[in-house]
Amino acid sequence: MKKMAKKGAAARLWRRSVITMLIIIILGFGTVVARLFYLQVYKAEELQQRAVEQQLRDKTVSAKRGSIYDAGGNILAQSITVWDIVLAPANFKDDDENGRRIVANGLAEILGLDKEEVFKKTHENSFYVILKKKVETEVKDKILAFENKIYKENKISGVIDTIENYKRFYTHDNFAGAILGFVGADGQGLEGIEYEYDEELTGSAGRIVEAQDAHNNPLPNQYENRIEASDGSNIVLTIDENVQSIMEKYVRETIKEFNVANRGCAIMMNVKTGAILGFACEEAFNPNEPFEISDKNVEKEIEALPEDKRPDAEQKALTAQWRNKGVSDTYIPGSVFKMVTASAVLSEGLVDDNTVFTCEGSYVPFQGSGPITCWDTAGHGNQNLLQALCNSCNPAFMQIGFMLGREKFYEYYVGFGFSEKTGIDLPGEADDVFFSKSDQVCGMDLTDLAVASFGQNFKITPIQMVTACAAIANKGKLMQPYVVSQVVDSDGNVVRKTEPTVKRQVISESVAEKVCSMLEENAVSGCATNGYVAGYRIGGKTGTSQKIVDESGQDTEDYIASFCGIAPCDDPEVALLCYFDTPDPEINYYGSSVAGPCFRNIMTEVLPYLGIERVYSDDEMTQLNTTTTNYDGMTIDQAKKKLEKEGLKAEVVGSGDKIIGQNPAPYNTIPKDGTVVLYTDEESKKRRVVVPDFKGCSLSDVNYLAASNNLNLCIMGSSAENAGSYAKSQDIEPNKEVEPYTVVTVVFNQDNRIM
Repeated sequence: MKKMAKKGAAARLWRRSVITMLIIIILGFGTVVARLFYLQVYKAEELQQRAVEQQLRDKTVSAKRGSIYDAGGNILAQSITVWDIVLAPANFKDDDENGRRIVANGLAEILGLDKEEVFKKTHENSFYVILKKKVETEVKDKILAFENKIYKENKISGVIDTIENYKRFYTHDNFAGAILGFVGADGQGLEGIEYEYDEELTGSAGRIVEAQDAHNNPLPNQYENRIEASDGSNIVLTIDENVQSIMEKYVRETIKEFNVANRGCAIMMNVKTGAILGFACEEAFNPNEPFEISDKNVEKEIEALPEDKRPDAEQKALTAQWRNKGVSDTYIPGSVFKMVTASAVLSEGLVDDNTVFTCEGSYVPFQGSGPITCWDTAGHGNQNLLQALCNSCNPAFMQIGFMLGREKFYEYYVGFGFSEKTGIDLPGEADDVFFSKSDQVCGMDLTDLAVASFGQNFKITPIQMVTACAAIANKGKLMQPYVVSQVVDSDGNVVRKTEPTVKRQVISESVAEKVCSMLEENAVSGCATNGYVAGYRIGGKTGTSQKIVDESGQDTEDYIASFCGIAPCDDPEVALLCYFDTPDPEINYYGSSVAGPCFRNIMTEVLPYLGIERVYSDDEMTQLNTTTTNYDGMTIDQAKKKLEKEGLKAEVVGSGDKIIGQNPAPYNTIPKDGTVVLYTDEESKKRRVVVPDFKGCSLSDVNYLAASNNLNLCIMGSSAENAGSYAKSQDIEPNKEVEPYTVVTVVFNQDNRIM
């Protein structure tokens, strides 16, 4: 019995041992199997990625941003090579603290960084830690020299790398800033062309993928895979660098002369294509330093603010200077809009040369309304359409507006493109601001119609106004404006080319020609004479519009001065709008006096540059200048006879027999019928006369003063013979002593105070 009991106990023990072993085996293998399943299935993708990361390392290769060219192929913006300084801390030996410190101190000193911050970065488990981006080649060379030094002295290698990158550079600083825009720190376009064409300019970044061994050392080159960067496309503008420079110069001068508070702009368009030849928005910012405030007075005002208010004020100032006033700001156009109203009434056949409009100094648009005054409170009397335009008579144009009626007026408003964006390829174009909506047609009541007829009570953009003017010049065809002519890839292939696009025929060719001739007459004898340029058939219209409310919505008596015109009127090539927001009323705020001379100065330089030939009228021919020749060595009789043939007068000074000097000097400009002083001895050359102050004088007074002081006179500017013309400036300052019969150039302006 005892043996059987022992045997049964042993069997039970054996079974328990077997079961226990089976449980241990099952649990052990189950855990292994579960772990394998977890690693090979559930975590497979993550582990594969980690393995790749351990075996491979890659670097980003930046794409070169495309360049921006002007119409003549001159570079305006380009990307220049700079360098990113990269640290590979994973390549340090684990216990090499001294090496880390040597590298950190050296790099920090060269790059101007904090030594302890760089030292911390040397402990990161990474092969790609950017220490500083976009350093110049000079700094990169110092880094390479330092890298060579630590290898020779400390056997440290593979921990520093220099990666090629690109930095945006604008070749002329402030030039065309509002058009070009700028890029941010990440190379993304933020304003202007840089923003509008960011996708085309950007390109695609590349990569360099390298294999490495278990000790993080790079394997030979056959284990390297390189994906080349694809450089961005280049942009070719319609803007001409020379035209742009001329326009910017005169817009800046006008802003300074008339103390313009809210900047100004000028836009020149090829009327036949819609291409923008120049787009000056002043005062401009520098795209190379876009976050610096360009207006030093504004900068001083911000510095004077409490510290907590400076950030908001600075951001407001930056946003304002980046804003392209020509496309993003709306304004009340004023009397420049009268060319549109005149086009509409002629198109409808409602007036002819014999239609009479009466101005008694004010006009009551309809029964029950108050009178609306003319700028000339004495009234213009009876006048036809041409005279009304040349007089810029508001009562006459109110009468014209009522002849059209609200429906027709709005129809032409829409036709000329004022109810929609022009679609110019620049960012931030504003919508028009027409009348508040009501039950009346187009939101207009009769008072709205009356004042809209002469360009008040609605807002448009400057680009809309110059586009409408160009349509009149282009035989009634409204063109699509644009600033980019071509997109060219990095291999020189034209990816896209802008073709001139006719949006619609707004008015007939005959009406367009009629209005062009009216604008020309206005520049010759009407309110636009300050835009007149001798030898060119200029046409134009002034504008002096009241702002009503300022930027903050408060009532104001500020004005906008503008001048919009075309040239040459017999076969128009260009349209130009000059626009100045809030000139100082203490100086002058009328469009004719502020914007007219700017228009004239731009056209005087740009038209010859564009190859448009001067064609002088008979009256202009009599006032043309000529050039002196060299009379040195001639006898007095020989010199006198030669001067007589050249249409010039002679005044001989001295006791000698031969000519030893002259004034004006040889080959200098002199007015026809001018006088050349001929010196016959050295003593006679010492004679001097004093230049008087011509400013503010009439033409007759200027002629008298010049003759009295033995000076030659060259007249420039508006038709000086017209009533109200006055001398605005002279090229030789008053009271300066000069040689007798020196040529003094006097610029005349018309004293037009016309709305």
